[in-house]
Amino acid sequence: MSKVEVTLGGHTFEIDINLNLRTDAELPVTVNGTALRVTVPDLDAPIDQMEWIIVDDHPHEIVIDSDLRWIRDYTGVHFLEVRDLDAHVTRPTSRDGRIKAPIPGQIKVVLVAEGDRVEAGQSLFILEAMKMENEIHAPKAGLVSQVAVKPGQDVARHEVLAEIL
Repeated sequence: MSKVEVTLGGHTFEIDINLNLRTDAELPVTVNGTALRVTVPDLDAPIDQMEWIIVDDHPHEIVIDSDLRWIRDYTGVHFLEVRDLDAHVTRPTSRDGRIKAPIPGQIKVVLVAEGDRVEAGQSLFILEAMKMENEIHAPKAGLVSQVAVKPGQDVARHEVLAEIL
């Protein structure tokens, strides 16, 4: 059994994954005490090569960052925090307040300005990529010290969009 705590979009979930009971593509998962049937096409592939999963007969197209910092689905890009509850040492959270483009695209909307106070999870930008609008959220609360992009601007993956102090 492997236990992790996942914070996604400001909501925290406790997830139990029993790797000993997995089959070729089925993975027994419990989220906050509720058992789910999860199908993953290739459980042994690197996480950033996963393109879809099925949760209780509902398919989901997804893209996951190899460092587990974000996940993208049809609703947009969502920042993740993952903590291994079985580990004695947790991965340190980044103190870096730079918000970077998770994927290449075009900035459609800028929702903040320099000097604005923001909360963790607050929408900062709308990034269009592959005809999908992706919300870019604040990874932490703080003061916006820099906004480096404007609406209509094309951005590359990992390009700095803003900084929060």
